[in-house]
Amino acid sequence: MNKNSKLVITGIGTDVGKTVVSSIIAEALKASYWKPIQAGDLDNSDSIKVDRFTDNVTVLPEAFRLSEPMSPHAAAEIDGVEIAKDDLDIPEVEGNLIIEGAGGIMVPVNSNGLTFADIIECWNLPTIVVSRHYLGSINHTLLTLEVLQSRGVIIEGLVFVGAENKATEEIILKSTGVKFLARIPMAKELNKTFVLEQAESIISLL
Repeated sequence: MNKNSKLVITGIGTDVGKTVVSSIIAEALKASYWKPIQAGDLDNSDSIKVDRFTDNVTVLPEAFRLSEPMSPHAAAEIDGVEIAKDDLDIPEVEGNLIIEGAGGIMVPVNSNGLTFADIIECWNLPTIVVSRHYLGSINHTLLTLEVLQSRGVIIEGLVFVGAENKATEEIILKSTGVKFLARIPMAKELNKTFVLEQAESIISLL
């Protein structure tokens, strides 16, 4: 990746490891990190976790901090907030920037149906997709990739979280032509040591 790279990290759904992968890649690139919308868990937000897990990452403030842990469109309505595409302009930073999405790419962020896929398309940035193996993950991964590709989004590669599942990974990579970027193992204990070790191991892949 070039100096001053800007990358989006999204996932095939919720709880697939986007924040951990974002931490690792941001640390490896000594990047700034931005989570545009945080819905719920404000005392232990993804931004707080990334700051805790890394040494060389500048964590930027979220554009929206919503009180309820639910879809951003519903959480925003509860908080009396309207999220528009123009509210999510990419921050100007020196060096690299990692942007982490929320949930999957078709998650609505306002009552008019604006989705993260719409926002990623507007940003026009290379995107890394995080996938984790479970029953149904092939479908979720292929759907995510197809939506992004149909919108002309450049997919930088796939990161698989967890142990290798050869049959699953081979069909995804073969049918989409997307590059396998890295594998991140499941952590026995998720902490700064794990993130720093993984960041060191993937530097050469970025």
